[in-house]
Amino acid sequence: QVRLMESGGDSVQAGGSLKLTCTVSNSTPDTMPCMAWFRRYPGWELEGVASIDSDGRVAYTDSVRGRFTISRDDTKNTLTLQMNALKSEDRAMYTCAVARTCRSDSCPTVPPLCASHYYYWGQGTQVTVSS
Repeated sequence: QVRLMESGGDSVQAGGSLKLTCTVSNSTPDTMPCMAWFRRYPGWELEGVASIDSDGRVAYTDSVRGRFTISRDDTKNTLTLQMNALKSEDRAMYTCAVARTCRSDSCPTVPPLCASHYYYWGQGTQVTVSS
């Protein structure tokens, strides 16, 4: 069974940086064509933060573009999210996800950033940003 485990969440001050890592087990790079980070605010739906496909194409939600960088290391089966210039509104539970395909007829972002497109999910890691 594919398992995803996030790490790196912490409490930082606004303007600081964090690096989140998602480690995928029981899977191979060819079965992880698309990977993404999502976040959830208390009482809100999941928000797509960043996605990446096996060719290195990336997509970001507007609020993090220029501050966050998504990357993947297929030799280690890991997905990372480098978060810089953190703001109080970045405070959320961050979760990584893997999709079985990058093709989507309904999700406008390429690679997809729609939660419904992703099949495997981690448990999440909390990021707290204090002003």
